[in-house]
Amino acid sequence: MTVLDEVRRSALPLTGPGDLDPLLERVGEARFVLIGEASHGTHDFYAWRAELTRRLIAEKGFGFVGVEGDWPDCERVHRAVTGDTDPFEALYAFQRWPTFMWANHEVVEFCRWLRRWNAGFPPDQRCGFHGLDVYSLWESLRSVRRYAAAHLPDEMDSVMGALYCFEAYGHDPQQYGLATRLIPETCEDEVVSLLKSVIRAAPEDERGFSARQNAETVAGAERYYRAMVGGGPESWNIRDVHMADTMDRLTDFHGTKGVVWAHNTHIGDARATDMAAAGMTNLGQLARERHGGEAVLVGFGSHHGSVVAADRWGAQHHVMRVPPARPASLEALLHEAVAGPEALFVVPPEGSGAGSRAAFYDEPMGHRAIGVVYHPERERWGNYVPTVMGRRYDAFIWLDATKALHPLHGEPWHDAEPEAYGGARPAAHRM
Repeated sequence: MTVLDEVRRSALPLTGPGDLDPLLERVGEARFVLIGEASHGTHDFYAWRAELTRRLIAEKGFGFVGVEGDWPDCERVHRAVTGDTDPFEALYAFQRWPTFMWANHEVVEFCRWLRRWNAGFPPDQRCGFHGLDVYSLWESLRSVRRYAAAHLPDEMDSVMGALYCFEAYGHDPQQYGLATRLIPETCEDEVVSLLKSVIRAAPEDERGFSARQNAETVAGAERYYRAMVGGGPESWNIRDVHMADTMDRLTDFHGTKGVVWAHNTHIGDARATDMAAAGMTNLGQLARERHGGEAVLVGFGSHHGSVVAADRWGAQHHVMRVPPARPASLEALLHEAVAGPEALFVVPPEGSGAGSRAAFYDEPMGHRAIGVVYHPERERWGNYVPTVMGRRYDAFIWLDATKALHPLHGEPWHDAEPEAYGGARPAAHRM
């Protein structure tokens, strides 16, 4: 049997939400489902990820969605989807670049569905929406200050000590990192004092949990920005360990199962890529190491289409063409082998029996990864991660042709008006 025959035999049809049944069966009683994306700017990845998440919430009882976003921004979305306000405004208010990751119509549509779903349950049984990332040093620090001023007046000295220390660096966490590289004076002691104070004093209710998480984010961000200027894998590892810790804290606090949305480079097991040789771990690897078979990792890929990205960090995003995948890549193989435009692969466990696991699952191939900064003309040399697909993921959703997502601001509509899009259903550095 040729490799093309193996792929065709393994590919399951994917024409509508009902075709996700084999993946739901694979999830079974798992406590964590981590769902990826091959880019941050593709409509189809977001739409299918939302469709799968709806089914996990409705049919499997998952109780929160954790995303590759900042805790304070996502906390506003959480209050909207668990309360009685439209989440559009909370998502539109995202200001950290790249805003299009979460301030887009695809996420608005999902969050409006989530709010409608939650309305049928008492407050303590509603599904939340939370940020797992580590970038929000100042926003989280200000949130801790506001909470402590109102609820923890005895801890204000430690909170203000951290605030005053960071203020010396002009409210710029990257400037803080650079300064500590040149002069070995840091805010680490002040941050540790803040974290201990908040963890000790904040009550075990939802607002107290949020205050503790903001304090954890300040501590993680302080470590991250110091490590970032030194280069190497440390800053990446700090970030992904923080995301894994946040996922676990959410599960422990709410006593429920969680869905995670992040880039493939975070949710696919790093040990099945060249990341491991570079000394890097990631969220998917940590989830498997901590939770074993209770974590299911789902990847995405596509052959060609369009994407929202930018030419450089912090620049205006726009729609770019995604060229056909380069030869000998995973995407090129699936493009040649899969008959339909979309397919689902559910990877049989290793050692599941002769003939039950196709050999291509265990062959290393380049696998495309598009970040928020993208240069299509450089595809020949970059954008591909050496990957063993069947070890990196437990399941894989293949979409041959994809189109760009729809940001809430900063990008003209390119293929549909918002009203027409609204009812649709699915038929680099920062990833």
